[in-house]
Amino acid sequence: TALGVIGAPLVIAVFGAGFLFTPGKDEELALSIAMLRLTFPYILFISLSALAAGVLNAYQRFAVPAFTPVLLNLVLIAMAIGVSPYLDQPVMALAWGVLIAGVAQLAFQLPFLYRLGLLSMPRWGWRHAGVVKIRRLMLPALFGSSVLQISLLLDTLIASFLVAGSVTWIYFSDRLVEFPLGVFGVAIATVILPGLSQRQTQANPAAFFNLLDWAMRWVVVASIPAMVGLLALAGPTLSTLFGYGGFSLHDVRMSGLSLMAYTVGLPAFVTVKVLAPGFFARQDTKTPVKAALAAMAVNVLLKLIFVALLLSVSFQGAHAGLALATALAGYINCGLLYYWLRRDGVYRFTAEWRGLALKTLAAAALMGLALFGLVPDTATWHTYDVWGRVARLLFWLGAGATAYAAALLAMGIRLRQLARPL
Repeated sequence: TALGVIGAPLVIAVFGAGFLFTPGKDEELALSIAMLRLTFPYILFISLSALAAGVLNAYQRFAVPAFTPVLLNLVLIAMAIGVSPYLDQPVMALAWGVLIAGVAQLAFQLPFLYRLGLLSMPRWGWRHAGVVKIRRLMLPALFGSSVLQISLLLDTLIASFLVAGSVTWIYFSDRLVEFPLGVFGVAIATVILPGLSQRQTQANPAAFFNLLDWAMRWVVVASIPAMVGLLALAGPTLSTLFGYGGFSLHDVRMSGLSLMAYTVGLPAFVTVKVLAPGFFARQDTKTPVKAALAAMAVNVLLKLIFVALLLSVSFQGAHAGLALATALAGYINCGLLYYWLRRDGVYRFTAEWRGLALKTLAAAALMGLALFGLVPDTATWHTYDVWGRVARLLFWLGAGATAYAAALLAMGIRLRQLARPL
C-alpha cells in the first residue's frame, strides 16, 4: 500500500501509458494520480476484510460477509450526493468514498469475529506450519483468481491509446458484467467452497461430485438468461444508470458495444468461479493457474488482433475488441478447468445435462427474442426522463424474467431439479 501511494505516478505510467503519450491528457493524468493515492489504501483494508469474511464463511456465517460489500455502495452514494457538489473536482469525492468504505467494511465484520472468539492480536509467525502451508497454496491462487482483473488492466492500458472515452466505456461495461458475476458466480463459489472442503476431508467423492454438480446446474440456469438479457438490454441499462449530464447518447452506444462483447463471456466467467473451488478444496492451487495462463496468452493475442482489425477499418468502437477477447479467453479458461476435473475423475457432465442445457438455451432464446423485438431502441430510450427509464427498465427486467421462468416451466424444468444435494 505504501509503495502504491508513493509510486502512484509510476503505476499510472504503466497502466495508463496513453495519458503520457497523447496530447491533451495532462489533466486526466494529474487527476488519475491524485485519485490513485486516495484509493490505493483500500487494498489494505479490503484484504483484511476478505480475510475476516473467509473466517466467517468457514464458520457458516455467510450473511455478514455477503452484506459487507453493500457498505461500499452506500458510502459512494453518500459521497456522490452529499460531498461532490462542494469540491472543485467532484470526482474526488468518490476517491475519498473508496477509502472510507474500506475502513467501514473491515470495522463492520470485527464484532462478529469477536463473538466467535476469533478476534485476536496478530502475532509474527512466518515459519509457523500453518502459515507456510497457506503461503504455498496462496501464491498460485493469487494469480489464478486475478485473471479478469489483469485482463481489465490490459484493457485499460490499450484503451488509453484509443479515442477519448474508451477507458470509461470499458470500465462501465466491466462494472455491469461484474454485477451478475458477483450475484451468481461469486455467491455460489463462496457457499460451496467450505462444503467441498468438508467433503474432501471426509473422503466422500460422491458428495463432492453432487455439490459441484448442483452449483453447475445453477450456473447454467442463471448465467445464460443473464447473458441474453444483458445483451438485449445493454443500451437501456447503460442509459438508465449512466446516460445523464456529460455521458451522452454516443457514450451509451459505445459502452453498449463493449458491454455486449463482455456479456458473451458471462457464462464462462461464472463457470470459472464455480469450477475453481473444485481444485481449491483439494488444495490444488496450481492447476487453475495453468488454465489462467493459457487463457491470458490467448487473451493478449486476441486483443491485439481484434483492435488492429477494427482500427484498420477506422471503427470508433475498437475498444469492443478488447472486451470480446476477454470473453473468448474466458471459455478457454473454463474449458480447461472442466477438462482437468473430468480427467481426474472429480467431475463430469451426466446424461441429464444435455436436456437441461437445451431447455435452458431454448427458454433464454425465447426471452431474448421477445426483448429484442419489443424493447425501444437506445435512441428512443435516451429521450425518457430518469424515472421513465427506471420504470421501463424494471418492467422489462421483470417481463424477461417472467417469460424465462414460464418457458422453463413449460419445458418441464422444476425447482426440485435444482435442489441442493445432501
